[in-house]
Amino acid sequence: MDLFDISAYDYELHEGFIAQHPVEPRDQSRLMVVEKSTGKLEHRRFYEILDYLKRGDVLVLNDTKVIPARLLGRKDRTGGKAEVLLVKPLDAGWEYWEAMVRPGRRLKTGDKIVIDSESLVLVLDRLTQGMRKVQIIGRDLPHNIIKKKGQVPLPPYINENDVALKSYQTVYARINGSIAAPTAGFHFTEELLKRLASAGIELAYVTLHVGPGTFRPVKAKDIRKHDMHREDYHLLPETAELINRAREEGRRVIAVGTTVVRCLESSATKKGLVTPGRGSTELFIFPGYKFKIIDGMVTNFHLPKSTLLMLVSAFAGYELIMRAYREAIKERYRFYSFGDAMLII
Repeated sequence: MDLFDISAYDYELHEGFIAQHPVEPRDQSRLMVVEKSTGKLEHRRFYEILDYLKRGDVLVLNDTKVIPARLLGRKDRTGGKAEVLLVKPLDAGWEYWEAMVRPGRRLKTGDKIVIDSESLVLVLDRLTQGMRKVQIIGRDLPHNIIKKKGQVPLPPYINENDVALKSYQTVYARINGSIAAPTAGFHFTEELLKRLASAGIELAYVTLHVGPGTFRPVKAKDIRKHDMHREDYHLLPETAELINRAREEGRRVIAVGTTVVRCLESSATKKGLVTPGRGSTELFIFPGYKFKIIDGMVTNFHLPKSTLLMLVSAFAGYELIMRAYREAIKERYRFYSFGDAMLII
């Protein structure tokens, strides 16, 4: 099997397996435990994750918060429908953005997308990777326009509904900036986080703002030619100290989600420690990558041919992950953002 060939990461999944809303309470979702050393697979519930964590483990979570980044409007020239997905602010006041616009080819520099009678989006320069620079203009502050007029951008495989819109956020989301949620964190409730802390599990938080790379499929036949979208992250000094102390003492660092993995691995030094600070990453992890920081991972069941599936295959081993996915389909696990979880240790 050529693990650089995109076809290696394809699998069939009936649409009925795609979860349209989270389980309630969230920690009642199913949990597949994957043991890297033995290849053993266990079927549990997420709240039982405590059985697999040890006092002194460091559990690292991404506290980014999804913003209502989707703005719907009409082209001022024709009245035709138009859409803006705000990806990354280019100034502190959120007036200028890197964005995706639709219909992309028809919107020219200088075109206006009218949101309502008091606000519009001005389409400006063409950027790399199909992005556009846009300006938010209105009577109110850009922050307020986005908050009042924007919608949460759900993944395309989730049918828009009130439950999904309200649920597409982790309970510990704190820092505004993502257009997609770090969905491995959906399984944690406030009560479960308290139980983890009481059991001596150290909780640490990083911030990585999730961009359109989460939705963007890998189109290159040779995955090594795929171009990752750059995402911003922030690793606080106290978080880095917590992780580095655990590394030095031989305690485990367990990442909640692929975004945390990419943040920590992007911050890694040659000595296997992390460096605090702000940065941006376009790290693409696929089989052959040598992990420097993490010892375990909480993740969901990912889309075929996705960079996320390639990342977990790199961590656990391709054959083991493919076997786990076949088992998940056989046991009727729920897949993707609102689906069930996997713990790889």
